[in-house]
Amino acid sequence: MNSVALPRPHDAIWPKRLPRHLVLPETSLWFNLEVSARRYPAKAAYLFFGRALAFADLLTQAEALAGWLQAHGVAKGDRVAVFMQNCPQFVVAVHAVLRADAVVVPVNPMNKADEFGHYITDPGTRVVLTTADLVATVAEANARLPAEQRLRHIVATRFTDAMPAAIDPAETPSPAILQWLLADPAFPDASADGADSATPATPVTHWADALAAGCLPGPHTAQPDDLALLPYTSGTTGLPKGCMHSHRTLMHNVVGGGVWGHGGPEVVSLGVVPMFHITGFIYGCLGSVAGGSTTVILPRWDRELAGRLIARHQVSHWTCIPTMIIDLFGSPNCASFDLSSLRYASGGGAAMPQAVAERLQREFNITFAEGYGLTETAAPTHANPPERAKLQCLGIPIIGTDSRIIDPDTLRELPQGETGEIVTHGPQVFKGYWGHPGATKAAFIEIDGKPFFRTGDLGRMDEEGYFFLTDRLKRMINASGFKVWPSEVELMLFKCPLVQEACVIATRDAYRGESVKAVIVLRDAARGQAQPEDIIAWAREHMAAYKVPRSVEFADALPKSGSGKVMWRLLQEKEAAV
Repeated sequence: MNSVALPRPHDAIWPKRLPRHLVLPETSLWFNLEVSARRYPAKAAYLFFGRALAFADLLTQAEALAGWLQAHGVAKGDRVAVFMQNCPQFVVAVHAVLRADAVVVPVNPMNKADEFGHYITDPGTRVVLTTADLVATVAEANARLPAEQRLRHIVATRFTDAMPAAIDPAETPSPAILQWLLADPAFPDASADGADSATPATPVTHWADALAAGCLPGPHTAQPDDLALLPYTSGTTGLPKGCMHSHRTLMHNVVGGGVWGHGGPEVVSLGVVPMFHITGFIYGCLGSVAGGSTTVILPRWDRELAGRLIARHQVSHWTCIPTMIIDLFGSPNCASFDLSSLRYASGGGAAMPQAVAERLQREFNITFAEGYGLTETAAPTHANPPERAKLQCLGIPIIGTDSRIIDPDTLRELPQGETGEIVTHGPQVFKGYWGHPGATKAAFIEIDGKPFFRTGDLGRMDEEGYFFLTDRLKRMINASGFKVWPSEVELMLFKCPLVQEACVIATRDAYRGESVKAVIVLRDAARGQAQPEDIIAWAREHMAAYKVPRSVEFADALPKSGSGKVMWRLLQEKEAAV
């Protein structure tokens, strides 16, 4: 059990209902499914376009797949990649790997063959569990590798395996998404040769055949401190690095998320944050199973369908990316969406613009409770208590967590109100980067005799102990000696009546060194009417002169990652190449 050495400012406002520390189960994550399946066997664990997957069936399928994995060479500690969009099979796959005492490697399904090979070679992946639309990507990446590094097996499912025979019109996604879901791509011929004609290609096994094989898993032996998850994070340099998480580091936020957010079996959540991403993995895959709640799955963001499903299934909890709320408000049907069942909306990944948060409060009586965390910290280290949330705020350090603000150069702890690097100590912090001991060592410092993880994010703490994000340490714009934090300018631009979305980057300036540039997505009503000068003029009226964008570029859309975050680095790299 971790303890905080000295009183922290947030002690005075800590909700009385919340414990200061959690007593975690001394079991594996797999055991959470066993318990829920015994408690709620017929209850829907997941709903996928109206079709339910009951907890008992989830358990049965995961055990069958675990048996197949073990029968085909997967041993304790082996790495198995899960390469899928959100679907019930993702959850089955994860729990099957855990049941087999192996390690889950979740991979962004947006990756192409050139990128996917790294997720085979770096962790030494043995098997990939994927969907039919991604088999060709896996096979192509795999065929490029030397024989000794290739996968042993590929198991593929189709989305239709978990969908109803006919979809109710109220559950029907957009035509483009529906076409993608119903596509029936052929699997590569398992007998075909790979890039090396002397080496047969890795066989592709159909999901249904693996489940029907009748393989029984051996005894489950995973312990709390065994490796359970190896999610990859890109960081700022080099290829993505795997973050080593044990059953114990994940269990803290799995259990704590339910305690913090009023969880329980009565909860119905909207599972639209990608499950390959650490936030979706914790809340949509592990946490909902542990809590016995029901999750309505969306494989891709569809604002019209999301609006309908919240009302249809009386969704009570929604963990999301703020850009989803922004897009929902951009729908011409927004006024007709019934969001009255929602009682807890939370998320992170990007700051919620105050103007959007205020609209959510004003029109729907929902306070958006922002949180903060990283892949290295199994999602949250900070969160806003639902009963005392502050807007545009990361919240306070969650149960059992100690966070400080330090000077990134001197490593000296800074007083309240000053901006510095956020560092965190807690039971959810990862065990290090897979195969990178040097990077692991550099990621930690010692304060008061405890290891603190250096997040690389800049922030400040107010007098009540609430943390506010300033920006990424490496994203700051230096304009004639003035420090400009892009996220601050973005949040201000969201208040402009012409702006739907904004991303701020640095542009070279012969006089100032760097200047501020804004890439803007206009609101529909402003398209074809507004000019860049209109945005600049508005900014001059609403922010300090050194923060005002010197140039504005209009775009139809901002590039976003699979988890919904605006990919500002892509825009910055494009600007730097000009």
